[in-house]
Amino acid sequence: MDERTICQNIKTLRLARKMTLDDLSHLTGLSKGYLSRVERAGKLPPFSTLNRIAGALGVETISLLNGRQEPPGDTRLAIVRKNERKVIVTTGSLYGYKYETLAHNKLGKSMEPYIIEPAFEEKAIFQHEGEELLFVLEGTHEFTYDGKKYIMHEGDCVYFESGVPHTGRSIGQERARLLAVMFSYKTDGRGVS
Repeated sequence: MDERTICQNIKTLRLARKMTLDDLSHLTGLSKGYLSRVERAGKLPPFSTLNRIAGALGVETISLLNGRQEPPGDTRLAIVRKNERKVIVTTGSLYGYKYETLAHNKLGKSMEPYIIEPAFEEKAIFQHEGEELLFVLEGTHEFTYDGKKYIMHEGDCVYFESGVPHTGRSIGQERARLLAVMFSYKTDGRGVS
């Protein structure tokens, strides 16, 4: 998926809800300047930030990916076939990650599962509400949590509170491939749990 399109979808959905950047800033806790840069520059923020923006807009993250609210179906179940995953590559951005959504069609979820391929260079520190699980599917991943580095190999797993500063990068010849699951406390669309 194109980063620029996703960023434009954020602006389109914000304007459709008659929200200003100040309103969105207040609901997400992100600065107005940062949100403006996301909308103008077309550089995708990290997935945790996309989830926060989607919650503030009162939509599922899939709405940011495809620009529309999905019609409600059976909210108890979501099956995503391998060829149906949404692939988001943040080439040229601050993060340089590749994401594959695993449950983008599930409405009302508290967890966001995806496959991530981290860049080789640590370029950003992440910190967001909730909890996260990372499971190394392939390769070697250097995970940094609260300033301490951990080397993780295929089959290794880490579960952590994501409010603590963290980052990671692929090390070795090939990019690492991780199963990531982020848990966010459900909100009512106004940032209220």
